[in-house]
Amino acid sequence: MKTLFRYLIKFYQRYLSVISFGSCRYYPTCSNYALWQLENNSFFKAIYFTISRVLKCNQLFAGGFDYPIVKIVRHNNINFKKIKVKYWLVPIDGKKYLIVKNREWKTYNDESTR
Repeated sequence: MKTLFRYLIKFYQRYLSVISFGSCRYYPTCSNYALWQLENNSFFKAIYFTISRVLKCNQLFAGGFDYPIVKIVRHNNINFKKIKVKYWLVPIDGKKYLIVKNREWKTYNDESTR
Protein backbone atom coordinates (compact mmCIF):
# COMPACT_ATOMS: atom_id res chain seq x y z
CA MET A 1 0.00 0.00 0.00
CA LYS A 2 2.81 2.39 0.88
CA THR A 3 4.69 1.60 -2.31
CA LEU A 4 1.63 2.23 -4.48
CA PHE A 5 1.02 5.59 -2.80
CA ARG A 6 4.73 6.43 -3.13
CA TYR A 7 4.63 5.67 -6.88
CA LEU A 8 1.53 7.84 -7.30
CA ILE A 9 3.27 10.74 -5.58
CA LYS A 10 6.40 10.34 -7.68
CA PHE A 11 4.23 10.24 -10.83
CA TYR A 12 2.55 13.47 -9.70
CA GLN A 13 5.91 15.11 -9.00
CA ARG A 14 7.36 14.17 -12.36
CA TYR A 15 4.44 14.71 -14.74
CA LEU A 16 1.58 16.65 -13.14
CA SER A 17 3.32 19.21 -10.94
CA VAL A 18 4.73 20.89 -14.05
CA ILE A 19 1.26 22.29 -14.65
CA SER A 20 1.13 23.99 -11.23
CA PHE A 21 4.80 24.89 -10.82
CA GLY A 22 5.53 26.95 -7.71
CA SER A 23 2.02 26.93 -6.29
CA CYS A 24 2.76 25.23 -2.94
CA ARG A 25 2.71 27.64 0.00
CA TYR A 26 4.80 25.47 2.31
CA TYR A 27 8.30 24.09 2.52
CA PRO A 28 8.73 21.18 1.99
CA THR A 29 6.16 20.92 -0.77
CA CYS A 30 3.03 18.89 -0.10
CA SER A 31 4.24 15.97 -2.21
CA ASN A 32 7.62 15.86 -0.44
CA TYR A 33 5.81 16.13 2.87
CA ALA A 34 3.72 13.09 1.91
CA LEU A 35 6.83 11.09 1.01
CA TRP A 36 8.53 12.01 4.29
CA GLN A 37 5.40 11.05 6.23
CA LEU A 38 5.24 7.69 4.44
CA GLU A 39 8.86 6.95 5.31
CA ASN A 40 8.52 7.83 8.97
CA ASN A 41 4.92 7.01 9.99
CA SER A 42 2.37 4.29 9.46
CA PHE A 43 0.33 4.39 6.26
CA PHE A 44 -2.95 5.68 7.72
CA LYS A 45 -1.23 8.27 9.88
CA ALA A 46 0.74 9.48 6.85
CA ILE A 47 -2.45 9.71 4.76
CA TYR A 48 -4.22 11.67 7.50
CA PHE A 49 -1.40 14.19 7.88
CA THR A 50 -0.97 14.51 4.11
CA ILE A 51 -4.66 15.22 3.52
CA SER A 52 -4.72 17.80 6.33
CA ARG A 53 -1.61 19.45 4.86
CA VAL A 54 -3.11 19.61 1.34
CA LEU A 55 -6.29 21.15 2.75
CA LYS A 56 -4.19 23.85 4.47
CA CYS A 57 -2.39 24.71 1.23
CA ASN A 58 -4.59 27.63 0.17
CA GLN A 59 -4.86 31.41 0.55
CA LEU A 60 -6.52 31.25 3.98
CA PHE A 61 -3.32 29.97 5.64
CA ALA A 62 -0.02 31.81 5.82
CA GLY A 63 2.23 28.98 4.62
CA GLY A 64 5.93 28.81 5.50
CA PHE A 65 7.95 25.99 7.03
CA ASP A 66 5.92 22.93 8.03
CA TYR A 67 8.10 19.92 8.70
CA PRO A 68 6.57 16.54 9.60
CA ILE A 69 6.40 15.71 13.31
CA VAL A 70 6.93 12.12 14.45
CA LYS A 71 6.98 10.35 17.79
CA ILE A 72 10.04 8.16 18.30
CA VAL A 73 10.82 5.77 21.10
CA ARG A 74 14.50 5.95 21.91
CA HIS A 75 16.51 2.77 21.86
CA ASN A 76 19.96 2.52 23.36
CA ASN A 77 21.30 0.29 20.58
CA ILE A 78 24.66 1.65 19.54
CA ASN A 79 25.98 0.73 16.12
CA PHE A 80 29.45 1.93 15.20
CA LYS A 81 29.18 1.44 11.45
CA LYS A 82 29.54 4.25 8.96
CA ILE A 83 26.09 5.64 8.24
CA LYS A 84 24.53 8.04 5.76
CA VAL A 85 22.31 10.62 7.42
CA LYS A 86 19.04 10.95 5.51
CA TYR A 87 16.99 12.92 8.06
CA TRP A 88 17.83 15.06 11.05
CA LEU A 89 15.49 14.72 14.02
CA VAL A 90 15.08 18.04 15.82
CA PRO A 91 13.58 17.54 19.31
CA ILE A 92 10.46 19.53 20.14
CA ASP A 93 9.38 18.15 23.50
CA GLY A 94 9.51 14.74 25.11
CA LYS A 95 9.27 12.13 22.37
CA LYS A 96 8.23 14.43 19.49
CA TYR A 97 10.67 15.38 16.76
CA LEU A 98 10.65 17.49 13.61
CA ILE A 99 11.99 15.71 10.53
CA VAL A 100 14.41 17.79 8.46
CA LYS A 101 15.89 16.19 5.36
CA ASN A 102 19.65 16.26 5.01
CA ARG A 103 21.03 18.24 2.08
CA GLU A 104 22.32 15.92 -0.65
CA TRP A 105 25.35 17.40 -2.31
CA LYS A 106 26.36 16.32 -5.77
CA THR A 107 29.80 14.74 -5.81
CA TYR A 108 31.99 15.19 -8.84
CA ASN A 109 34.98 13.10 -9.73
CA ASP A 110 38.14 15.23 -9.51
CA GLU A 111 39.66 13.60 -12.59
CA SER A 112 36.66 14.40 -14.78
CA THR A 113 36.97 18.15 -14.11
CA ARG A 114 40.64 18.30 -15.17
